[in-house]
Amino acid sequence: MRCPFCSNEETQVKDSRPTEDGTAIRRRRYCPDCSGRFTTFERVQLRELMVVKRSGRRVPFDRDKLMRSIQVALRKRPVDPERVERMVSGIVRRLESLGESEIRSETVGKLVMEALKMLDDVAYVRFASVYKNFREAKDFEELLGELTGEDDNGESGDR
Repeated sequence: MRCPFCSNEETQVKDSRPTEDGTAIRRRRYCPDCSGRFTTFERVQLRELMVVKRSGRRVPFDRDKLMRSIQVALRKRPVDPERVERMVSGIVRRLESLGESEIRSETVGKLVMEALKMLDDVAYVRFASVYKNFREAKDFEELLGELTGEDDNGESGDR
């Protein structure tokens, strides 16, 4: 593993342990050249996934990009980072278990929406506003109506 500080190729592993959810190995590393210390994570990848964008363009699936987009939706929300990590790992496992090497971006978005809806309502609305490309306040009203279980007349559907 290359040192992120000095680019030395010969770093040493000082400690390895599984993450709490058991989906990765956390390795503490040390660089003998610059004495830098850093952490790496090793994850199992079942297959190489490609995301098919709405435009038809194909790009490699990027777990870090998925994590960043979820973290943007969760910004300043009281959600434990471990729960976010488990959620992202669960989404990735579901994508890999579909058995397809190419996944539509809509599929990824729907899985994120489902997971965020169960995790945090505010993050769910934030993500949905970007994912569904909201243009008017009415778009938010409709989504909030779905979230609270109200029909189009503003009445509760729990009768």
